[in-house]
Amino acid sequence: MNEKLKHIELLLLDVDGVMTDGRIIWDANGTEIKFFNVKDGHGIKMVQRAGIQVGIITGRVSPVVDLRAKELGIDILYQGSLRKQESYDDIKQRTGLADHQIAYMGDDVIDVPVMRRVGFSAAPADALPEVLKVADFVSSARGGWGAVRELCDLLLKGRDMWQELVVDRYEL
Repeated sequence: MNEKLKHIELLLLDVDGVMTDGRIIWDANGTEIKFFNVKDGHGIKMVQRAGIQVGIITGRVSPVVDLRAKELGIDILYQGSLRKQESYDDIKQRTGLADHQIAYMGDDVIDVPVMRRVGFSAAPADALPEVLKVADFVSSARGGWGAVRELCDLLLKGRDMWQELVVDRYEL
């Protein structure tokens, strides 16, 4: 696993069920609400400090996702992507990266085609069984409850950046 992680230059994430717990909440005014985990967000910022780009491919379209991506400095953002492998191909063309340089975390069958192509695939603990079968790594946490953070920590350790970006920085 560490050999695969050493080559990762881009981390791609699904949103609902990965960055969130999969719930979509609408208030009485029709405003969509999503819950994001601050620890996941910190993990994303740390991998960005390590030089790993982060992007999002999601099947839904949501202004909340625009806001979260902007807050985290994520400029690779594909919403309304019902055929995620097409978005993935576009990202590869835009970045010039090869499959072995890309990691992806997904939780549902729509994610499987991309997960089969990337250099490192991951899933939250509560992903569908079909997704768990193709994942190189399954977090102990559910989507929206630290799964992304576990993957980010794993990437930092696999790239030998854990000491510098976590232990030394936070005096652990």
